[in-house]
Amino acid sequence: MNPAAKSPGTSPPPRTALNPFNTVPRPGSAFWGFEQRKRRVREQDSAEVIQRNFRKHLRMVGSRRMKAQTFAERRSKSFNRSWSDPTPVKPDSPHEPRDSGDLQASCGTLDEGGLDDNIDWEEEREMEKLACEGDDFVPPKIMLISSKVPKAEYVPTIIRRDDPSIIPILYDHEHATFDDILEEIEKKLTAYRRGSKFWRMLIFCQGGPGHLYFLKNKVATFAKVEKEEDMSQFWRRLSRFMSKVNPEPNLIHIMGCYVLGNPNGVKLFQKLKNLMRPYSVEFESPLELSAQGKEMIEMYFDFRLYRLWKTRQHSKLLEYEEFL
Repeated sequence: MNPAAKSPGTSPPPRTALNPFNTVPRPGSAFWGFEQRKRRVREQDSAEVIQRNFRKHLRMVGSRRMKAQTFAERRSKSFNRSWSDPTPVKPDSPHEPRDSGDLQASCGTLDEGGLDDNIDWEEEREMEKLACEGDDFVPPKIMLISSKVPKAEYVPTIIRRDDPSIIPILYDHEHATFDDILEEIEKKLTAYRRGSKFWRMLIFCQGGPGHLYFLKNKVATFAKVEKEEDMSQFWRRLSRFMSKVNPEPNLIHIMGCYVLGNPNGVKLFQKLKNLMRPYSVEFESPLELSAQGKEMIEMYFDFRLYRLWKTRQHSKLLEYEEFL
């Protein structure tokens, strides 16, 4: 046997129908030309795939830029109005977007970094913009009221009567679950305007410096939100009901307690903001007697009725009930 035919470190060419004897094609032979043509075809196919993907990328980038420009023009026209303007009831039409429950199921998160998540985010924002079309639309404000607050049953009666965008939700502190609260928020938003999301939220509950007494046996602190999965999931799922088209960060007010009374309150708010990303949100918990607190109260309540309710909050007298 010729030792040059089988040298160590080299493997024979693959056996194919056109090369049954595993011979190495030599330059100038018929097999050499065939192999060269096959290689050129493979290179040409790879180049076409790369070009197609690049053109597709350019189309996607261009469409997102056009969407951003269109939204900026529409926002300047549609949202330059008073928040206290009334919102007429809009009848359902066959062109309205799908239910908000379907939107929540398909919501993507940008922090995972996937291209599909970017597309889902853009699609949901476009659907929210369609739901909020019209100069008569006023972004909704959700008010969560814990039954643990003294005289909490009267709170829905003292909200601003000239602002129908305020949606009060009184929940049972003793028996309600996080799922119950989220389902009620979804139902109220759908009834307000199908596909709409809230821009402002007031959480009226008991608590203190560095903690929120949200539900029975569920005290939100920095450490517990970090360790307890159901509590962290609640804030993540709550963010799905926040607006994607709000040009400013969505705002959540905390009332009934002063969470920022110590550094742990600042850490708690920062933790909640991180959980609710990529949605943009700010937390505020001003003292009611401060100028910022008065501004917060007037955003949601009839200030005169609120002061009357406050004076009767811990009283057994019936003057307030008779007044109503």
